[in-house]
Amino acid sequence: MSQPVPPFAELLAQCTTSAVHLEARDAYVVDEEDQDLKAWRAGELADVADRTAWWAPFHDAVADAVARGVAVQRTRVISTPATEYIRFEHACTPRNLAAGEEVRWLPREQALDLLLPAHDFWLFDGRLIRWHHFAGDGTHLHDQLDNRPGIAEQTAAAFRAVWERAVPHQEFTIT
Repeated sequence: MSQPVPPFAELLAQCTTSAVHLEARDAYVVDEEDQDLKAWRAGELADVADRTAWWAPFHDAVADAVARGVAVQRTRVISTPATEYIRFEHACTPRNLAAGEEVRWLPREQALDLLLPAHDFWLFDGRLIRWHHFAGDGTHLHDQLDNRPGIAEQTAAAFRAVWERAVPHQEFTIT
């Protein structure tokens, strides 16, 4: 189970069918987002139509995967009312959509009867999990790969349950 963790883009490049991502934290500390967060707070977030202002290697990796026929899906389980960070994420989600990712949202109170993993994750092709480990303040600590078939099946089932219940980004209003 303990293996070196290749970069996200490399894992996504190896995908053939699906890459799904479950996020369940209300705040993340992501250094690469500092400028965008400051711009959003000031009401100056770059227009999604101006790709040169925000397009990043992550978006390239997603767009390439989607062009190969890989379904890239993300569900965010959030508390309501939403934290400032979640409101910021919601404002930036059109970037994910522009790259070809599908994004849905689920208020935490609507997930009470779902059994969800304790960590955020990416699941590649239903068989390889990239677990994300965070500190309490949202700082990313490290990632861990997990290819145990039984755990991958449980993780896939948890994601499907959330995905089926969650609301597509275009229809979801942050409160």
